[in-house]
Amino acid sequence: MGIVALIIFVSVLVFWSIKLRRNLGEAALVGFLAIVPLGGSEALSLFLQGISFASTFSVLYAAIAFVFMAYVIDKFGIVERLLAILNSLVGRLPGAPAIMDAVGSSVMGTLSGGDSGNTAATGSITGPWMLRNKWNKEIAASVMVGNGGMASALPPTTSMFIILGFAPVAAAITTGEFFFALLIAGAYQFLHRLILIGYFVKKQNIKAFSAESLDPLSVSFKNGWSSIFIYMGAIIPLTLTIGPLADFIANIPSLGEEALNSVDIVIWIPTLMIGIAFLLGRKTMPKSFTGLLEFTKNSIPRFTVIGSLIFFAVASSEVLTALGLSENISQLMNAANTPGWLTVLLLGLGITAIAGPLTSTGTLTAVGLVSYEILVSSGFSPLISAVVIMTFASTSAQMPPASGSIYIASGIVGARPEKTFLILILYYVCPVILIGWLIAMGILPV
Repeated sequence: MGIVALIIFVSVLVFWSIKLRRNLGEAALVGFLAIVPLGGSEALSLFLQGISFASTFSVLYAAIAFVFMAYVIDKFGIVERLLAILNSLVGRLPGAPAIMDAVGSSVMGTLSGGDSGNTAATGSITGPWMLRNKWNKEIAASVMVGNGGMASALPPTTSMFIILGFAPVAAAITTGEFFFALLIAGAYQFLHRLILIGYFVKKQNIKAFSAESLDPLSVSFKNGWSSIFIYMGAIIPLTLTIGPLADFIANIPSLGEEALNSVDIVIWIPTLMIGIAFLLGRKTMPKSFTGLLEFTKNSIPRFTVIGSLIFFAVASSEVLTALGLSENISQLMNAANTPGWLTVLLLGLGITAIAGPLTSTGTLTAVGLVSYEILVSSGFSPLISAVVIMTFASTSAQMPPASGSIYIASGIVGARPEKTFLILILYYVCPVILIGWLIAMGILPV
């Protein structure tokens, strides 16, 4: 019954979001309501079980908090100051705009978690700069799209929280180990982006900008050094719970493991980042209660869809587990007896194909759980399985023709979107699938 429920859930998600062109939050709700009746006489119990599980899961808060944080750092000008520092750091290198786009998209992506928003935020600065540097429009757009996809590859991101929301994943791996494994996997993708930029720079014979046209690092750092402290919101909880300091705290009799276990980094990372953002932006934040209320009210449309999407995705994962999806998948994999290397490759191609019309979050909501179960059933560790499916899903920004990032980047630089399709598939989608496959095979360690 678990397999049947999954097929229904995925079908509803795709039909509702693509055919009816409704948002994914609604699709996840309808999908959840569609699979609950499969429990028969236990349907009401399954409904309450799913809602209860989602309501008490910290991932839901974290996802919404990150969206709100992205809104805050944008409105307070923190993003602009960070990009100015990056500009001063890499501006004197050949292909500097593309390098800054890669670095900026990675830095901003960990804060925004959205491919399209990441492409727009960084690309609005680097796109025109690339044109002034004599880049081909279609190649420039492709680079911006490829770099924008780092938002789905690097933690902390919405995709990460969706995967952690699956009951089998939450039971098998910790947030901390998943966070660091994703950082390493994301670093492989970042290195791939830098290699591609070097290739495109050489292919187009791109030269460096003159030093006179750039702000010195001393100037940009003086104006925006405080913006770097936004990352303390992630560094502090991670340092306290993982590594030498965590071991030291664990050995203190009055604190110990119990104190460390009480620190949920999924909750504390976005909470601290929001608090730090308000401290950094205190001069520009609304001064009156009415102004603060209006400021908060304007942020609500940004997280209504993602909030409902994750809530009902988590609730659905609990129902699918209760309906026996894990056992069904194990039986199928044992019957198919496909070698592990081929299973991963086929899974990568399948997830990528789905990621085209859907977003990375939509893809993981639709097939993330079953993909994870397939890999675990094939003998891969839970941690590797979770990292690999997130790597595959991160192709959503680069997968034509339905990716919003493609049209945003093309609009910024005046490129023809259809001319970027082959570039994106050849230079971005295929290598990312390969990176995921190599991670699964243990060739690229995480």
